[in-house]
Amino acid sequence: MPLFDYFRAPDADAVQRVMSASDGCSPMGEVFDGVDAKGIDPTVVLGTMVAAIRKVPWSPDLVEQKLVWPPGGEQDLDHEGPWVAELNTSARDVLAEAGDLPRVAQEWARIEELGGHLDVGDAQAFIETMVGLARRAREADELLYCWMSL
Repeated sequence: MPLFDYFRAPDADAVQRVMSASDGCSPMGEVFDGVDAKGIDPTVVLGTMVAAIRKVPWSPDLVEQKLVWPPGGEQDLDHEGPWVAELNTSARDVLAEAGDLPRVAQEWARIEELGGHLDVGDAQAFIETMVGLARRAREADELLYCWMSL
């Protein structure tokens, strides 16, 4: 199962410095404030959370990503990870402004990508964690990033 960690950082340069110094280990926790998200990929699973918050159908552009590490990684088709992507500020802001989390959790817990039967309480706890991270990022004028590894 692919691993995903979401974290906040001031900019891509800070992320690149930390990632290069750590040989690609997740910077979440020791260096940057973040959330261990295991199988929660940015485009589909986090994107469906954003869609539920916004009350719109899911689409792949709800959580856009820009690869920031490794440098030139988008051209290296043999690179097998890890990677770090910067998430769009609109996704950060939607998460930061989220309300009615019980409704969002009810909807998100049923998505196919989570098996369709995630405990609603667990879903809400995770959503609250992501909302908190997004709020701290916005308050600090930072961006959200996703560390990914196969």
